[in-house]
Amino acid sequence: MGFGSIWHWVIVLVIVLLLFGSGKISNIMGDVAKGIKSFKKGMKDEEDTAESTTASKTIEGQATSKEKDPVA
Repeated sequence: MGFGSIWHWVIVLVIVLLLFGSGKISNIMGDVAKGIKSFKKGMKDEEDTAESTTASKTIEGQATSKEKDPVA
């Protein structure tokens, strides 16, 4: 009976279910899912902020170069 045998994992699963109960496990998994969604949303918001900052710097750079160049 090695570490990777099916009976080992069945026993571990039964012990975990007895300790935590199925209700707590589903609550924990729901919290993990909410955390992942929140993390993805935060990363997307950060990317959007970085893109808008880069775009505004480019626009400001073009506007200042046109103002300084009297020929154009």
